[in-house]
Amino acid sequence: MQLQQLRYFAAVAETRHFTRAAQREHVAQPSLSQQIRALERELGTELFHRARGHIGLTDAGEALLPLARRILADADTARREVQEVARLRRGRVRLGAPPSLCTSVVPDVLRLFHDRYPGVELAVHEGGSRDLVGVLAAGELDLALVITPLPGQAPALATTELLHEELVVVSAPGEPAPADGALRVADLRETPLVMFRHGYDLRELTLAACRAAGFEPRFSVEGGEMDAVLGFVRAGLGLAVVPRMVADRSGLRTTPLAPPGLRRTVCVAHRADVSPPRAARELARVLTEQLRAAPGPPDERPRSRTR
Repeated sequence: MQLQQLRYFAAVAETRHFTRAAQREHVAQPSLSQQIRALERELGTELFHRARGHIGLTDAGEALLPLARRILADADTARREVQEVARLRRGRVRLGAPPSLCTSVVPDVLRLFHDRYPGVELAVHEGGSRDLVGVLAAGELDLALVITPLPGQAPALATTELLHEELVVVSAPGEPAPADGALRVADLRETPLVMFRHGYDLRELTLAACRAAGFEPRFSVEGGEMDAVLGFVRAGLGLAVVPRMVADRSGLRTTPLAPPGLRRTVCVAHRADVSPPRAARELARVLTEQLRAAPGPPDERPRSRTR
């Protein structure tokens, strides 16, 4: 019994016509009929009632049809899986990530992925989380690291939580430290802030926290990317609220926020209506694996949950 024979049998069963089945399978009708006859000889029974103008399944044909469909589906699945494995030897993955993650966890993840799959080309799109949501929805990325909750009008994305990250306040090394070793959000009322450009989740998180504390923050500089914001803080132009992973690598004075503090949730996302290619799925797995192995307090380690 051959897969080709089962495919031809299913085509005739579904079209109830030998000629139309041959056209669907892109084969000459005599060849298709010959293969069906060979299958019937092997099984020792007829599969079709052949009457002028009408083709129907015999009892044996009715019994074979669901089995044939299952066998053909399994064969297609096997073919796709093997092809996907082969694609890990070559191909391309497009990843979007905010600058705060591009300067912390992403380089280590990409190095590990490249060591495992050197034939896969990696393309990184750096941008604010809110900007990345739109780029991902437009089909220009396979995966993106985004901050949840997503904007209210965000497109349908499948997200998996990876990391809960503490936000801290950074200041120039020469600035005096708070007496109690921590700052309240309300303490930022009279302090000029260096603020990220529109589209950054850190901007929205900081603004929301200040407004919840009853004030509008005052900006000394507004509109920078991550490197620029850190440079402005280093020059003494003001304070900024950034993720701890960024602060720890910045060389700036780091001050925690007093409880309950501020945190953000980092997720890996892809379009809900499209399954990512195998290489992208593997990159997501390596990303999750790397973050789970990262040191840090329990509430900053990733908790995978798709929603």
